[in-house]
Amino acid sequence: MVNSLQAQLLKAGLVDEKKLKQAQRAKKKAAKTEPAQDTGKAIAQARTEKAERDRQLNQQRQEEAARKEREAQVKQMVENSKLDRSGGETPYQFVSKNKIKKIHVTKEQFDLLSRGRLGITRLSGNFVLIPLETAEKVRERAPHWPVYVAEAKAEAPAEDDPYAAFQVPDDLMW
Repeated sequence: MVNSLQAQLLKAGLVDEKKLKQAQRAKKKAAKTEPAQDTGKAIAQARTEKAERDRQLNQQRQEEAARKEREAQVKQMVENSKLDRSGGETPYQFVSKNKIKKIHVTKEQFDLLSRGRLGITRLSGNFVLIPLETAEKVRERAPHWPVYVAEAKAEAPAEDDPYAAFQVPDDLMW
């Protein structure tokens, strides 16, 4: 009694053996093609997921290459526009990574630095002086690159300040 309904239909004479075997073949064929269709869907889904992963990896690689290119441009700009500090005897102090750093510059460079006309950046482990235009370009292209430019602050004196008439120079040396 493999299939009681089929056997009953065959005994009743409603179906013949040829139609019964044809129905069994069709059933087996349908059973075989269903998993193939499911695996086809799974393969298509895996392909789309792989394409998405590949696209994301490619985008990350392009961003990394663009970042490296910008850093190379910044390094070349700094190397081409750095100012010579040799012969400088005047110490100039500034903050870098929450530490006070000191470099020796000439009097003219000290004056320009204190007025915000020159910038300081790090190149190959050393601090170099660069013009203000170059410092702005460096900040624009590589925001993570350390660039120091003195900010000229024009604070309004308080109304009741007795020393408001006496200006303290910002390049005062102690």
